[in-house]
Amino acid sequence: MKKLFTILSIVALGFTACEGDPGPQGPPGLDGTALVGSTYETPAIDFSVDNDFYRFTFPSNIVNGDAVLVYRLEDVVDGLDVWEPLPTATIFFDDGGFLQYRFNYTLGDVDIILESDDISLAGAEFTQDQIFRIVVVPSDLVAEFNGDFSNYYEVMSALELNETNIQTLK
Repeated sequence: MKKLFTILSIVALGFTACEGDPGPQGPPGLDGTALVGSTYETPAIDFSVDNDFYRFTFPSNIVNGDAVLVYRLEDVVDGLDVWEPLPTATIFFDDGGFLQYRFNYTLGDVDIILESDDISLAGAEFTQDQIFRIVVVPSDLVAEFNGDFSNYYEVMSALELNETNIQTLK
């Protein structure tokens, strides 16, 4: 019984708090720091048989885990841009041809690709003066975002970005 009492006393002593110097204060934190996302707009791109992709190189590498989203300016309705997320649905033509915009990316660049069985059959509305926006979404936001990533305006709102934050590429 004495051994049990001794063991319990030692355990209880181990759980008691010690008083003393609290030590030096740590560095201050970052109050109210927002997640940082980036949005880039391409110049008008012309796709052709000899040029079926566009490469954008990030000014600095993105962070592993960040998401990259690409949207194509599909139309303007009542003065509001309509941004379509890539990859788009495959567009089939009456003559049996098809095309699709898609993209791939690394930590350093994004390739926007116009894929088609015969790009020469696609009209100018699909190949000329195409404008894209590339949005880098921080990994923290990717994990907590409950919205629709296909909705450009919803993503921009979550990133707290507006038209003045868009970096236009040359």
